[in-house]
Amino acid sequence: MIEYRFDTQLLIEGENLSEDAINDYISKNFQGDCLLVVGDEELIKIHFHTNTPWEVLEYCASLGDIHDVVVENMERQAKGLKG
Repeated sequence: MIEYRFDTQLLIEGENLSEDAINDYISKNFQGDCLLVVGDEELIKIHFHTNTPWEVLEYCASLGDIHDVVVENMERQAKGLKG
């Protein structure tokens, strides 16, 4: 069984974005694993496995414009179904 079933990926476009601050906030406020936060002050890529992707998306939208959003159900994928 997969502990965190949604593979959540997105880009945040904004100003004065901080990889470290975003990483720390997500780590402290959302349950999940496989967190990846990379980019610069204007564009950040997020990758995170969680059971509450809508909360992560809401937080990220508060930082800037979010786009290229992908949320895949890894339990479905593990069963050979479309995620």
